[in-house]
Amino acid sequence: MRSQLLSQGFVITTAAAAAALLLTACGPSQPQTQASTEPGPSSASPTTSSAAPSTTASPPSSATPTAAGPALCKAATLSATNDSTGGGAAGSVYMTLTLTNTGAESCLLKGFPGVSLTAAANGAPIGAPATRDETTPAVDVLLAPGQSGAAVLRYTQAGNFPDCTMVPAAGYRIYPPEDTASLFLAQPTQACSNATVGLLTIGAFQAA
Repeated sequence: MRSQLLSQGFVITTAAAAAALLLTACGPSQPQTQASTEPGPSSASPTTSSAAPSTTASPPSSATPTAAGPALCKAATLSATNDSTGGGAAGSVYMTLTLTNTGAESCLLKGFPGVSLTAAANGAPIGAPATRDETTPAVDVLLAPGQSGAAVLRYTQAGNFPDCTMVPAAGYRIYPPEDTASLFLAQPTQACSNATVGLLTIGAFQAA
């Protein structure tokens, strides 16, 4: 009888425990918290286009080539003359140096000639060459065949310079602007052989 009661008590105890567990399982569940992760900014760098800017072909120029202008006057097609009608002052003589176009085509005188005294028609220059007198601005002088351009040439008497070593000169050697060939203009005078003494000045060509 005792063993039967113990067995029934064990069954009741086991049933009670099972009921307690069942009640616990059926109770309200605790809410679970879950961290929401916000999507961060993308770490991928935006791609930039590396395509080179397109080039467009330039339209063809509508400009037409211009005809070449007249050539510079050269010694081979020029003649030289001078006169001293300009007078003189303080031991100087002013002359008009004239170059005339003897060729068949028009040519251009631009700027200043080179001028020196020389011992002979084919001799070397003597002393210092003429310095430029820029009082009158240089202009382009167009010479048709037979036309002339003129420049003022000043000669200072060699005797005015105590340190001048005087030698005779047969005339003037004249280089047209931008030309390495020269003309000879006969006019005997006195020159200074030392190049430190300047006897000559020359102006720019003007229309004669």
